[in-house]
Amino acid sequence: MRLDLIAATLAASLTVTLAPSDAGAAPAEYYPAANPQSPFSEAVRAGDFLIASGQLGLNPGTPASFEDQARQSMDKNAAVLGRHGASMNDVVKCTVLLTDMGKFAAFNAIYMSYFKPGRLPARTAMGAAALGAGGSVEVECWAYVGGR
Repeated sequence: MRLDLIAATLAASLTVTLAPSDAGAAPAEYYPAANPQSPFSEAVRAGDFLIASGQLGLNPGTPASFEDQARQSMDKNAAVLGRHGASMNDVVKCTVLLTDMGKFAAFNAIYMSYFKPGRLPARTAMGAAALGAGGSVEVECWAYVGGR
């Protein structure tokens, strides 16, 4: 058998094997942000996951300490999840952005209060040079909602 024919056959079988299957897959559901001018959804349901967009810890026109922003970010995530049938108890993954990594321990103390002991989500935390609207904290949460 010729090598080019073997390579073509292998490539075709890999394409078929690795291609995502649409059979029986539920389409994603997009939940718009409260502000119609926002260029993103506040949450998206994709299969068994509800993904909340990153939430800044700011309320427009209200100055807030780092700790207030951390709580506000987590509270906003809880509210978004709640509007779509989930809770912080369903969260399995968080992404955290902080403009001051020196505040990491302070953030952790607040963050941990939102979850049951022994049920902390997987997490990625990063330092950011700046966040939208001058915020200090942004948190994104993924919740596992199964067949609900």
